[in-house]
Amino acid sequence: MTTELRALTSVRGIAAWWVVLYHVRGGIAGLPPAAEALFAKGYLAVDFFFLLSGFVIWLSWHDRLRAPDAAVRFLQKRIARIWPLHAVTLAAAVGLALLLRATGRDDPAFPFGELPLHVLLIQNWGFTDALDWNDPAWSISCELAAYLLFPLLVLAVDWRKLPTAATLCVAAALLLALHVAMHGAASLGNDIPRYGLIRCLCEFATGTLVASLFLRMRKPMTAGHASRHPASGATPERMVMGGAVLAAIAWALGTPETLAAPATFAALLLALALTSARGRSPLEGGMIHYLGEISYATYLSHFLIWKAFKLPLASPSLSPSVIAAYLVLVLVASILLYHGVERPAQRRINAMSIRRHRLTPAA
Repeated sequence: MTTELRALTSVRGIAAWWVVLYHVRGGIAGLPPAAEALFAKGYLAVDFFFLLSGFVIWLSWHDRLRAPDAAVRFLQKRIARIWPLHAVTLAAAVGLALLLRATGRDDPAFPFGELPLHVLLIQNWGFTDALDWNDPAWSISCELAAYLLFPLLVLAVDWRKLPTAATLCVAAALLLALHVAMHGAASLGNDIPRYGLIRCLCEFATGTLVASLFLRMRKPMTAGHASRHPASGATPERMVMGGAVLAAIAWALGTPETLAAPATFAALLLALALTSARGRSPLEGGMIHYLGEISYATYLSHFLIWKAFKLPLASPSLSPSVIAAYLVLVLVASILLYHGVERPAQRRINAMSIRRHRLTPAA
């Protein structure tokens, strides 16, 4: 089991709130253009999530999955991580849909015929052509596909055995494949039912490659070679951060978002991981780290809360004070869902799995 890189947990919280602001930006009265432009890119936080997911899962499981029956245990733990909270938020969506139907305000965003796909978390595997029920759940549908394929990836190839240059080439090829697969789409957020799955799989796989680079780049420090480049100051994290800056500049100069954004985020992820592992980061503070811990609850609950929050309000444009009340509501809901649903459900499901393994003679 790897030690937590606290800065990455914190960044996950920041990314989750970026998604929240993305969804509410159109309802904020008097929002400055600069803030509107920043919030409008909040959908890109999901791309960072995909990269981070591949990174963390590779660090935690790339060795353990080679043991007998480890793939089953891996999938049990991943389902325990994502499905219970999804089930609760989906049940809340069903309750909201029934309420709207009972009051004569049937919402086409709640198609009951597609509900089984959402229960099984396979709705974004090419079975639907729109984001329905709880819109953000499309990404965990795609994550589930990545989890199912991950054991096969681990058994097929060990990234640690690839030279660094080859690892970088494979990562570049994956991101180029994503760009090509999106057929010139203007942004990564285009046509999610069509491109969301390939977007997730390519970025998740790239995250596993970033993790393998992290493992080899942190070794000089742990082996006592911190001063390998004392004169130039060319430490691994500085070189990687330089790569992230170059990718961001290329993006700003017109490189397509479908290519430049994942490359920028992959380099940024590696730089954050290296600095988190080698010293105290400003991102490791207790409060911001806690926002990262509850970020899944924030991500999965905020959209439905926003739909329900707006129902009694007559105006589509809300004052900053009303928006602030909504944000506080999301925070409170995130805390309650994390401690009342997410964590207890994980513990119960994982404990059941452990008991079953102990009762199995082969175990």
